[in-house]
Amino acid sequence: MPSFALFSDSTTDITAKMAEELEITILPLMFTIEGKDYRNYLDGRDMDNKTFYARIREGAVSVTTQLNASQLVDTLEPTLKKGLDVYYMAFSSGLSGTYHSACMARDELQEKYPDRKIYVTDTRCASMGEGLLVYHAAQKRLAGQSVDEVFHWVEDNKLGLCHWFTVDDLNHLKRGGRISAAAAMVGTMLGIKPVLHVDDEGHLVPVEKVRGRRKSLDALVSHMENTAMLPADQTIFISHGDCREDAEYVAQRVREKMKVKTIFINYIGPVIGSHSGPGTVALFFLGTKR
Repeated sequence: MPSFALFSDSTTDITAKMAEELEITILPLMFTIEGKDYRNYLDGRDMDNKTFYARIREGAVSVTTQLNASQLVDTLEPTLKKGLDVYYMAFSSGLSGTYHSACMARDELQEKYPDRKIYVTDTRCASMGEGLLVYHAAQKRLAGQSVDEVFHWVEDNKLGLCHWFTVDDLNHLKRGGRISAAAAMVGTMLGIKPVLHVDDEGHLVPVEKVRGRRKSLDALVSHMENTAMLPADQTIFISHGDCREDAEYVAQRVREKMKVKTIFINYIGPVIGSHSGPGTVALFFLGTKR
């Protein structure tokens, strides 16, 4: 039995099977389409990923909701009552208020359970970048490390969790305020594809623009070549917005360039996908810097 309980958000975009095998409790964030609320369960019980992206391609708009402190208290308290310590790894504070809700829940619960350790990390990560950081934490817990050791490793290494991604449709970035309407229109006409990353503050930041889809996918791999630490020894994650073939292409290029053996590919779930849209591809790995 694990020495402490590990929690995170559905924005990790890992599979339900991985969460179960690694004994990670994942809290589902909510998204709303056409006035109906859905929870982003990893197993897709409310709405599966294929259906979500089909709805978005048909023109539906999805709005997301962060977790609040009372939800987190209700989720974490039963574990504390059992006498286990708790470690909650939260979605980036640069993209959501969930981390701040988790801090409020921690403070409330610490008063009730002063003998228990309750840690909360602002991962400053998103999608399978958050998922990869949680994966490493879970592996260290399985290796017998204490909650203190795992927490400090995550805090020391989270800014080395690199996120590189590109989108196929600029209009989703326009709607989220990441680019202007004029830039979206001109970029679409010229076939411009932005390459973005998540910075040290956990914000999405455009880094470069390339012309053409294939070049944008190659750019993700080039950025990994420049900063990855011992890539052949790493497990890396790739997520996609209902474009598996493009994700497979990136995986193939990574294997060719850096001999990486272990690569997990999964969907970008509805919460992240509400803002990035169909056709997004993202690459995550440990590097010397973000």
